[in-house]
Amino acid sequence: MSNDRADISGPVRVRFAPSPTGFLHVGGVRTAMFSWLAARHYGGQFILRIEDTDQKRYVEGAEDDLKASLRWVGITWDEGPDVGGPHAPYRQSERLPLYQQYAHQLVEMGCAYKSWSSAEELDVERKAAAANHQPPPLHDRWRNAAPEQIAAAEAEGKPYTIRLKMPEEGSTGFYDFVKNQTITFENARVDDTVLLKSDGYPTYHLAVVVDDHEMGITHVLRAEEWVASTPKHVQLYKCFGWEMPVFVHVPDILRPDGRGKLSKRDGDVMTN
Repeated sequence: MSNDRADISGPVRVRFAPSPTGFLHVGGVRTAMFSWLAARHYGGQFILRIEDTDQKRYVEGAEDDLKASLRWVGITWDEGPDVGGPHAPYRQSERLPLYQQYAHQLVEMGCAYKSWSSAEELDVERKAAAANHQPPPLHDRWRNAAPEQIAAAEAEGKPYTIRLKMPEEGSTGFYDFVKNQTITFENARVDDTVLLKSDGYPTYHLAVVVDDHEMGITHVLRAEEWVASTPKHVQLYKCFGWEMPVFVHVPDILRPDGRGKLSKRDGDVMTN
């Protein structure tokens, strides 16, 4: 599936991939509905995937609630955690070895690097930058560490994260279906985001790319807030040599009081 086209031809494979860190709100239902309608109109498949890698903010019962809410508005799925499918499992917490494998493959390819920076060290760097009215550092100090430093850290057996190694020059662009144009970001302004956390769990950025590829997703429909993260995902697709899906970023739904977009953290949730 080409990433520089303004048309859709079937069959398509689309997904709705909510995080059970809160209950479903209208904005999420709208995104799911767009994906579901695209699958039904173009003779494709609609996949439900649970992105439950944020264990700190996990809300008990949220997954069951979101599935009930989707069914309440008439949305059903062809593949998912409760119906199975050829790409099971459909919960990211059950796919950890896959993400770990790909994260270490990126390190071997030079597209990512291990970092032994502690949370305390990173916090000091952020506060120092803020005190000097500077943005947070884009790169970790381990990005260009000498081989002997890396070997010594590995020998100590300390926990580490794996970070994306964004190119420092040039730009990264991608076609956006909604805007019908190519959006470009300067690489020098994109940070080396964490891909694999020290507890072995992936971040959204790694897991979403791996799963969309593994599950054959052709069109990624998601909220506009993810536009700024897309160049990181594009770099991952390029590193792996995978074909990119078409990105479809839909505008946010604003709250009636004008205080920003709808959010499940602020109580803008559905009840059924």
